[in-house]
Amino acid sequence: MDLQTIKNRFGIIGNSPALNHALNTAVQVAGTDLTVLIVGESGVGKEVFSQIIHALSSRKHNPFIAVNCGAIPEGTIDSELFGHEKGAFTGAVDSRKGYFETVSGGTIFMDEIGEMPLGTQARLLRVLETGEFIRVGSSKVQKTDVRVIAATNRELLEFTQKGRFREDLYYRLSTVPIRVPALRDRKEDVLLLFRKFVVDFSERYKTTPVQLDEEAKTLLINHNWQGNVRELKNIAEQISVLSTSTHITGNDMRRFLPQNPGSRLPAVSNLGPAGEFANEREILYKLFFDMKKDVTELKKMFLEILQNPSLAGSAANFTRDSLMSDFHPAADNQPILTQPGLAQPAGNNQHAFLPTGSQPVLLHDDDIHHHEEVEESLNIMDKEKELIEKALKKHKGKRRDASLDLGISERTLYRKLKEYDIEE
Repeated sequence: MDLQTIKNRFGIIGNSPALNHALNTAVQVAGTDLTVLIVGESGVGKEVFSQIIHALSSRKHNPFIAVNCGAIPEGTIDSELFGHEKGAFTGAVDSRKGYFETVSGGTIFMDEIGEMPLGTQARLLRVLETGEFIRVGSSKVQKTDVRVIAATNRELLEFTQKGRFREDLYYRLSTVPIRVPALRDRKEDVLLLFRKFVVDFSERYKTTPVQLDEEAKTLLINHNWQGNVRELKNIAEQISVLSTSTHITGNDMRRFLPQNPGSRLPAVSNLGPAGEFANEREILYKLFFDMKKDVTELKKMFLEILQNPSLAGSAANFTRDSLMSDFHPAADNQPILTQPGLAQPAGNNQHAFLPTGSQPVLLHDDDIHHHEEVEESLNIMDKEKELIEKALKKHKGKRRDASLDLGISERTLYRKLKEYDIEE
């Protein structure tokens, strides 16, 4: 089957060399049972490539299922993929088959594989290497014959270096890597795709297809398509529905194209208290970054005081002035303490506002000649392990109380105890 036939069958439009190379690789690997890793930005059409591989394979008459690993909660993904036994966890009123059991003989497409939890990654690695899996809550080993096609819009190799993705699983998945090019790397295909979309939408909405002038075409081609084909399709639909003229000029096109595409760096959206973070790991990220910021500011302030001792006097004056706001004048114009437990002021005594029984601590030059900066660990997993150990110690090994304190489920805490090899 030639490439053009495949493009027509699966609705692929474009003739760029990078796209043709990716399609050729998919066709060549389809007839084997090799694991494939499809890499590409969001919106480039990675799932279409998985459908091509399955449709051209010997498994084409068997089931095909697409699973979004990033959309399944961490606490249920093991059950979804491998199934569970009755009573395995709260709410498991019946036994259930997982995807690897129901799709045996077929193909499973695992999108956003980089979002898969580390514990589930270990289970997946065993399936890929031995074809064996165990249901949640069971001790019986079962066999499956499933071809895995994974996809990601992340750089998994960087995730392996940060400890967020298993290195052995990465090399097991990327037996045959296929990189789908971004739309900005296929400029020659932009106008072809746009024309296809506007024709489809004109048929759907019973309108006349729009025409672009040269300036509008140039703007369309040179736009930085961060959403790739998906974004281009949205723009084509907006123009088809909202444009009052069938002739689109450059000024018309500017109204529909985003004025400030911005950077491609990930952004944190403000979703409010209820949905601010997707899971407890993101909560820990924010906590650790805030702690790092506070510690850095304290270090900076302390070093400035060491380098310029006069700042210590200024800081003391600022503190004394702040405390004066809690005092009210007496008849003899001397401040009277309104807070119990503080020594009465005496003249110009610099330590007049120390708590009763406290002794001032004086720093001498010899004490501050030498200081050492300690580089703290910023490893997320180390910090997470440390918090879990502190919570268990605080609650004397009671998992339920510790999990409530940490803000995670008891089942998640149990899994992390195994993951970090923490002794209770």
